[in-house]
Amino acid sequence: MLEELQQRAQQAVELAQASGAQGVFAGASRGRSVQFEYRDGHLEKVQESTTRALSLQLYVDRRYSTHSTTDLRPDELKSFVADAVELTRALQPDPHRALPDPALYEGRSAADLDLVDPGLSELTQDERIAWCAEMDEIIRADERVISTTAGVSNGHNLSASVSSNGFSGSHESTSIWMGTEISLRDPEGGRPEASNWIGGPHRSQLQSPRQVAEEALRRATARLGTRKGPTRTGTLVLEPRAGGRLIGHLLRAANARSIQQGRSFWAGKLGQRLFSERLSLIDDPLLPRGLSSRTFDGEGLASKRLPLIEAGLARNVFVDTYYGRKAEMPPTTGGSSNLIFEGGQGDQAHWMAEVGDGVLLTSWLGGNSDATTGDFSFGMRGHPIEGGQIGPAIGEMNVTGNLIDLFSKLVAVGDDGWAYSSTRSPTLVFEGVQFSGA
Repeated sequence: MLEELQQRAQQAVELAQASGAQGVFAGASRGRSVQFEYRDGHLEKVQESTTRALSLQLYVDRRYSTHSTTDLRPDELKSFVADAVELTRALQPDPHRALPDPALYEGRSAADLDLVDPGLSELTQDERIAWCAEMDEIIRADERVISTTAGVSNGHNLSASVSSNGFSGSHESTSIWMGTEISLRDPEGGRPEASNWIGGPHRSQLQSPRQVAEEALRRATARLGTRKGPTRTGTLVLEPRAGGRLIGHLLRAANARSIQQGRSFWAGKLGQRLFSERLSLIDDPLLPRGLSSRTFDGEGLASKRLPLIEAGLARNVFVDTYYGRKAEMPPTTGGSSNLIFEGGQGDQAHWMAEVGDGVLLTSWLGGNSDATTGDFSFGMRGHPIEGGQIGPAIGEMNVTGNLIDLFSKLVAVGDDGWAYSSTRSPTLVFEGVQFSGA
């Protein structure tokens, strides 16, 4: 199948060149997904879908455009490509648009990233239903449950890309996910909710249905009796699974596009110590079984480990070739893959005991941040930490401040990175954080 996709991409490149394109980057893909969903004791949904597509990036007379189609029949593809090239000629020229320097394709890793589990093709309908039913049964045994949804999904994706200036590459991955969502009846009138989803490229990365259901139920139960938290300044302990959103805001403007457009607090800061010495963050696209692992990025640039922050120093940002030319910055890669924290030690329980008193943040509730200044205000849910122990649930609170200032107050990093996300955030501890509540 990969060979066939490679041929389709190569054919599209040749058709575009024959129609007058000076540069072409084509990608062909095919995917299959299966989803089973159980709701309140009954199988509610079984869905299987197969997709295929071809995408084109065209460079015609210093003009640029992108196009995609799902019709890969030879005659239709020929007319689609010809029309796409002709439409590109009608656009305004852009002197910064060009295919990457072929030297950036070189040095691609040959390592096996272990992203394919052949055994997933043997997963039966009965197994999927049994997993859903087991999660559902465990959760509905709690009389406080209002509703619950359990699900299992798996997929298989293949893609191949070819450029007119020498790039050729393919990618294949499988995935399997299992999880459940719960709504409980609170005696005080609330309806606390929680979810728990785990998965990865391999079946061996799953937990048992019982473990998944019990953790979801534990998280929902912990929110019973939620009270509005106090206004205070204190220590924040960030739960690993909640770290991804905060890191996303930290890195949202760490790219050449935002810098070139004057919308990034990272602008002019590379090489400076912006954050705590505790913070070392690496983008690692070559992580075996990583959720965003790859040997090349969307432009074909060879994947390499990219240190973003080293002991608090701002080292690199994400630079694609287009905005790299505009901002006069050397290309690194167009976007993040797997984000890894280095130098951590201890898990959440360890750091809660060390902190003694503070606030454990377990999930976010809306809010926003300014990519230009780094100022933020986020809603949150969690628990007070008293004597190293978790207290009653609190909510209706905001965490406010500035991202640079917040990460300069990072005093501890755990070694318990959340494995079910491409942002493997561990427990993070910040001092002097402003909480707004009652």
